[in-house]
Amino acid sequence: MVHVLAIDQGTTSTRAILFDGAMQKVGVAQQEFRQHFPKAGWVEHDPEEIWQSTLAVCRQVLGDCDVAADDLAGIGITNQRETTVVWDRATGQPIHNAIVWQDRRTAEICTLLKSQGHEPAVSAATGLLLDPYFSGTKLKWLLDHVEGARERAARGELLFGTIDTFLIWRLTGGRVHATDATNAARTLLFDIHKGGWSANICDLLDIPMAMLPEVRDCAADFGHADLAGGQVAILGVAGDQQAATIGQACFAPGMMKSTYGTGCFALLNTGDSPVMSENRMLTTIAYQLDGQRSYALEGSIFIAGAVVQWLRDGLGLIERADQSGALARQADPAQDLVIVPAFTGLGAPYWAPDCRGAVFGLTRNSGPAEFARAALESVAFQTRDLYRAMRADWQTDADTVLRVDGGMSASNWTMQSLADLLGAPVDRPVMQETTALGVAWLAGMRAGAYPDQAGFAATWALDRRFEPALSEATRDARYARWRQAVAAAMQVV
Repeated sequence: MVHVLAIDQGTTSTRAILFDGAMQKVGVAQQEFRQHFPKAGWVEHDPEEIWQSTLAVCRQVLGDCDVAADDLAGIGITNQRETTVVWDRATGQPIHNAIVWQDRRTAEICTLLKSQGHEPAVSAATGLLLDPYFSGTKLKWLLDHVEGARERAARGELLFGTIDTFLIWRLTGGRVHATDATNAARTLLFDIHKGGWSANICDLLDIPMAMLPEVRDCAADFGHADLAGGQVAILGVAGDQQAATIGQACFAPGMMKSTYGTGCFALLNTGDSPVMSENRMLTTIAYQLDGQRSYALEGSIFIAGAVVQWLRDGLGLIERADQSGALARQADPAQDLVIVPAFTGLGAPYWAPDCRGAVFGLTRNSGPAEFARAALESVAFQTRDLYRAMRADWQTDADTVLRVDGGMSASNWTMQSLADLLGAPVDRPVMQETTALGVAWLAGMRAGAYPDQAGFAATWALDRRFEPALSEATRDARYARWRQAVAAAMQVV
């Protein structure tokens, strides 16, 4: 039987998911890896540990399912985006730990570039803002701070890539240095209108263009991986949020998905025309197939599932993440606790990298249940921030149904709270592995083993729809309190 292997390299773990010819999950292996925090606001990963975890989970799932290289139609890769790696072209060895998308060390670089008036031109080309979130300033920092790096880069000895590119390089034995359009679009170096690297922005950040990978379609030939005792074609690549958009079959303009992992990322398909946001959303590439780009508005929340991890690991209020909804259900409805989880700054639409977390409305009776409810509701409030901004940019009279996925979407309490505070229906699909499914479909479709886009969209199935139950007056009053809390938090940095 034909199978497709999806590598899902995330922020806290690496997973390998095996799909059969009917696009059903038949096996999964997962391995966590260490998070490094050298300074406040700095987040790093060891690229070698990511590489070893990738090999380990691939071997495990293939072994567990007794699948060999000849049984694989192809490999799809999805990855944490913006995380930046630089390695030696000759040896493949990284010159430094990977700088993770959450890392805020380049805030001063971004502030300086803004003060010099560069943000409008950068945004016009890339659809992005000057924020430490993106890869470009991380790459500049590495070249400026790793001894000898800038000279070596100028000589063509160093290569840059997001995690997908690094894995492709390693899997192909250094034969392929490539990325896909969705990952390229998150680097701050890629012109999403022309479909190529921007020489002007590379000059601005003093980045040699020879370091940059070749950009290909999401479904394309990315070389052959040395895996499972044979050679397996890598045929699908997409950044994790775009992969989830594909996996949710959000192919029509106006369709919207939101993924709740470590962070939360909402994408609204805008079709073949990029919509430049007037509400501080990002304009990005949703996917690129057969050389044709489809665009999206995106809103990024830095802390979503991470706030549940904080309840567990930071405060010790729960032992397992899946206990948060049950605890929140016990909260005193008379208390109105608000948590602004700006642990690494605030993302869209605020873009406040220096803001830090705050708690408002504490009383003597505020306890674990109230903290749990406020933590989960902070994710819903932040989603409403994004939803409102996107609806303002994408003018339509029709209600937008939000398709959800990611770990937090499994919680019925959390999804009902989301629908209540959003004031819109929330649809949870039967298939929760939407990110892995998205790249599996790209690879399988490219290999001829899976259906075309329309056929794939027809397989999407609803598990449950959550309808809003709060009155509009209550919803708006609670949201107004959230906005007041955010405004107050942003005054204290």
